[in-house]
Amino acid sequence: MQRWLNGYVTVIDRLSGAVGIAAMYLIFAMIGILLLDAITRNVIDIPLSWCIEAAQFTLAAYYFTGGPMTLRDDDHARMDLFYERLSVRGKAWLDLVTSSCLIFYLAVLLIGAISSTEYAISTGERRFSMWNPSMIPIKVLMCCCIVLMLLQSLALVIKNINTIREPAAE
Repeated sequence: MQRWLNGYVTVIDRLSGAVGIAAMYLIFAMIGILLLDAITRNVIDIPLSWCIEAAQFTLAAYYFTGGPMTLRDDDHARMDLFYERLSVRGKAWLDLVTSSCLIFYLAVLLIGAISSTEYAISTGERRFSMWNPSMIPIKVLMCCCIVLMLLQSLALVIKNINTIREPAAE
């Protein structure tokens, strides 16, 4: 069983890393879109109606896809009032508690995201704007990334349990 759990952690960590690397490149896509908007609007005086919204969608995709890697690498913000003073096991216990809260939050978020995605698909939801893009792709991406965040959170729970079970260093 332990071998299977360690394999799960390895696979999810790699998947989160790969998705996170892809997320990093979305910044360059967003910069390109905004640069295109600036050039077409200010240099050749042909404003493109879709650029700002495309940049907003790219930024949303960046946040969604970067979350699992941020969680994996422990790069998220933390209120560090007493965390650094804890032992390795104490940190693992506290991380186990906060990971459990995170899993609950992500599960509720996923329920809402699935409902929102079902609505977008059934109604052909579009953003009310001049460009009028479909909301389906970004909502599907949101659901997929929340699932990956849940899987990464479970991997963190496994890591913390392993840390708690390890014999104390002498």
